[in-house]
Amino acid sequence: MKMDRLILLGAVALFGLPPGAMTVQAAGEVSKEIIAVQIRKQGFECKNPLTAERDPAASKPDEAAWILKCEGVAYKVQLVPKQAAKVERLPDEPQDTQPKDAPPPQP
Repeated sequence: MKMDRLILLGAVALFGLPPGAMTVQAAGEVSKEIIAVQIRKQGFECKNPLTAERDPAASKPDEAAWILKCEGVAYKVQLVPKQAAKVERLPDEPQDTQPKDAPPPQP
């Protein structure tokens, strides 16, 4: 871990970036694309990752949990260092069949 930080600081100094320029990656944040690639490697479908939100209730100190929403499907993904992710497909959200602008049905 110390070596990673030294390399990161060296890259910051080499490229002349401000010290806070890479804090998101250094802080352990993971992008929706990275999570999508991980679950695809494990055989799950994720055509177009839309969002990835941290799930603090399901997260543990060394196991970050995320809600990954892809086109047509959503997953709860628990990232475990040096292991396969724990992936659970979430139930489909109910689709509202009425357009928002449509008048309410008449009895």
